[in-house]
Amino acid sequence: MAKPIQRLHGDERLSDGPHYFGVRHLSPAGSYHLLALLQEVKPTAVLIEGPSDAGILAEQLTARGVIPPVAMLAYTDRLPVRTLLYPFAEYSPEYQALQWARWNDCQAEFIDLPTEVSLALADVKYDWKPVNDESSQEQPERSVDLYSRIAELSGEPDYEAYWERHFEHHLQTDTYNNAIRHYAEEMRALTEGDEQRLTPRAYAYNEIREAYMRRKIQETIAAGHKPDRIVVVSGAHHTSALSLELPEMTDAELKKLPRVPAKMTLMPYSYYKLSSHSGYGAGNQAPAYFTLLWQCMKQGKMDELPALYLSKVAAQMREQGTWRSTASVIEAVRLADALASMHDGVQPTWKDLRDAATVLFGFGEFSVVAESLARVDIGTTIGSLPEGVSQTPVQDDLNRELKRLKLEKYKTLVAAGLELDLRENRRVKSEEAAYLDLNRSVFLHRLEALGIRFTRKQRVSQTDATWAEHWVLQWSPEAEIETVESTLKGETVELAAAYVIHEELLACSNIADAAKLIRKSCECGLPQVMGQATSSLQALAVDAGSFEQIAETVHELSVLLQYGSIRRIETETLVPILQQLFLRGALMLQDAAGCNDDAAAGMLTAIHAMDAAAGEHHQELDGQLWMTKLKELAERDDRNAKLSGYAFSIVLERNEDGEEDCAREVSRRLSPGIPADIGSGWFEGMSMRNRYALLSRDYLWQQLDAYVQSLEAEPFKRSLVFLRRAFGGFEPREKAAIAELLGDLWGTGAEDTGAALQQPLNEEEKEQLDELNDFDFGDL
Repeated sequence: MAKPIQRLHGDERLSDGPHYFGVRHLSPAGSYHLLALLQEVKPTAVLIEGPSDAGILAEQLTARGVIPPVAMLAYTDRLPVRTLLYPFAEYSPEYQALQWARWNDCQAEFIDLPTEVSLALADVKYDWKPVNDESSQEQPERSVDLYSRIAELSGEPDYEAYWERHFEHHLQTDTYNNAIRHYAEEMRALTEGDEQRLTPRAYAYNEIREAYMRRKIQETIAAGHKPDRIVVVSGAHHTSALSLELPEMTDAELKKLPRVPAKMTLMPYSYYKLSSHSGYGAGNQAPAYFTLLWQCMKQGKMDELPALYLSKVAAQMREQGTWRSTASVIEAVRLADALASMHDGVQPTWKDLRDAATVLFGFGEFSVVAESLARVDIGTTIGSLPEGVSQTPVQDDLNRELKRLKLEKYKTLVAAGLELDLRENRRVKSEEAAYLDLNRSVFLHRLEALGIRFTRKQRVSQTDATWAEHWVLQWSPEAEIETVESTLKGETVELAAAYVIHEELLACSNIADAAKLIRKSCECGLPQVMGQATSSLQALAVDAGSFEQIAETVHELSVLLQYGSIRRIETETLVPILQQLFLRGALMLQDAAGCNDDAAAGMLTAIHAMDAAAGEHHQELDGQLWMTKLKELAERDDRNAKLSGYAFSIVLERNEDGEEDCAREVSRRLSPGIPADIGSGWFEGMSMRNRYALLSRDYLWQQLDAYVQSLEAEPFKRSLVFLRRAFGGFEPREKAAIAELLGDLWGTGAEDTGAALQQPLNEEEKEQLDELNDFDFGDL
C-alpha cells in the first residue's frame, strides 16, 4: 500500500498522514498544546514513545487512585538485575496523552523498543549515550556544550531558563508548534552532523529505535486506523525521523535484535528523583514548580504564577521562623517582572523568581532562602498506587506488612525516627498488639538484609541493648527498585530475606561471619536459617585458629544469648559452642599477644569482647581461667607492652591483686632503664580502661612521675608519643584531676598547678611542640 505523507503538527500544508507532535519530556507546555491537538483531531489511536511491551501497565497508569509521580520499571528476569525507568509526572505529555485516550475511548499504545531489547542492548555494554530528546541529561558532552552556547547567545543564565522563556510560556498553539518543530530539526542536524557530538553507536541506537517506531506506526495503519486519525507523540529529537517515507524495520532486522528475559512493574516515584539532583536523565530541576506552572496553565491563570510561587516561598520561611511580609512578596513579584522584561519575556522564568526571592527575602544571600526554595521547587511529594494495580509479589507483600505493622505513615520522603521496645506489652489484649514492636523489628531487619534502603538502624544509649532499637525510616524510589529486585529472591519479604542469608551462609568461610549470620537470622525471625548457620559455625569452629575471630564470635554469641528470650527464639544450643570457643580463646591469649603495635589495635578489641562475655555469662563461662590468663599477660615482659598494660588495667579494675602487688608492678614497668616505647606503651594500654581506678591510686602517678624524670632527652621525646596518645583520650575533667594530683605530688599546690597546666600554650611552648612534631622517631 502507498505510504501516507507525514503531517508535522504546525505545518500549514495539508496531507493525509499521521499527526506528529514533538515534546520535551516533563514539559507542561508540551502537555497543554498536545491536549489542544487531541481535541482538534479526535484521533482513534495515540502512539507514544515508550516501551511497546508495557501492555496493561499503560492502562493502569491512568487507573483510578493512581497519583503521579509514578514510573514504569523494567528489570531483567535474572541476576545481576538490570533496570530501566520510565517516570511520569502529572504534567508529562505522555501521561496526559494516556489520560485523554482513556476518557475519549481512544486506543493508546507505546511504540518504542520493547524492554527485553533495550535491556539486552545495555547488557552488550554499548558505549553510546541514548538521546531521548533535546532535554536529556545523558547527552554527549559536546551536546551539553551546544546547549550552553544556546543559553549564552540568548542572554540566559542557562539552557533551562532559555527553554522555559521561549517554549513553556507561549500558549499560542501555532507559535509553539512551529517553534519546537524547527528547533528539533536544527538540533538534530547539528548533533548528528558532527561525528564528535554523537558517537557511531549512539547514532545506530537512535536508528534502531526510530526504525522500530516507524514499523509500529505502519502496523497501526494496517490494523484499520486512518492515518489522519493517528497522533504520534515522541521526543522532539525523533519527530522528523518518524516519517513514513523512511524505511521501517523489517522482520529479519527485528529477529536480529538481542533480547533478555525482562519484566515490568509500576512503582511510586518522587519529585526529588524527577529533579536534576537525582541523576536521572528524564527529569527537570524543579518538578514542584512545574506542577504549579501546569495548574496555572490549565486554569488560564498564568499571570498569577509569580505571586503564587513567591507567596509559597515566604510561607516556607515563616514556618522556619524567618518572617517576610506581604509587602516583600509584592516587591519580589515586581522585581521578577522587571527581570523578565529585560529579556523581552512574556513573564518571569523560574530563575527570575529565584533571583527575586534571593534579593527580597534573603537580602542578597542565597543561603537564607535555599531551604525554602528547595521545598517549593522540588518538594517532598511521592506518588502512590492503589491496591490491584500491577506490582510484583514482594511489593504487594511489603505494602501488606506496612499496613499490618502500622508503618504506612513512614512511607514518605521525609526521614522519621522510630523507637522500638521489643519487650512484651502486657497492657494490651491481643498477642499481635503485645508484640507489635518485636514484629516491626523483625520486618525492618528483613528489609535491611535485602538491602532495601527504607530502614537505617541507629545505635542506642545502652551498649548492645537487648530490648531497645532506634530506626530511621525514609522511603525513596531506590527503595522501590530494590524491592522489585528482591522478587528474584523470593515472593515475600520473609522468603527473600531467607534466600539472601542462605546465600551468604554458603559463601561463609570463618566462624566470625557465621556467628554474624546466626545473629542476623535471629533478628530476621528465621529460626530454620539460624539452625543452618549454627551448624555451619560448628563445622568451621574445628579449624578456627585466630584469637580475634574467636573473640568476635564469642561476642556475637554472647549478645544472642542476652536477647534470645526477648526475640522469642531458643538459643540454648549456642551455649556449648560459646563455652568451647571461650575456652580456646583464653588458652590462645598469651601467644596472640606477641604482636606488634599495628596488630595490637585489633587485639585490644578482642580482649575487651572476651572480658565482656566472661562478665555477662559468669555462670556458663570459666571466668577464673580467663582472669588467670589476664594476670599472666599482665606480668609478661615478652608480650606487646600495650596489651600487657591493658590486661593489667582489667586486673586493677577487678581488684584481683592487692595494692602492694599493683604498686610493685607499676614500679617495675615504669622503672628507670625501661625503654621509653615499652614503658610508655604499657601505660597507654593501662589507661584505656576504668579512669576512676587510675585517678584513685596515688602510687601510680608517683611512679609515672619518677619514671618520666629519669628519662634522658631523646627517650623522653620518644615517650611523649605514647603519653600524648594516652592522655588524648581523657575527658577535660579527668585531665584537670590529673593536673591537681601532680600539684600535690610536686608540692606546688593542687589548684595553682592545675590552673597553670591547663593554660593555653605561649609562643615558646608552641615552638617546642613544633620541634617535637618534627622529631625523628625512627621505627616508631
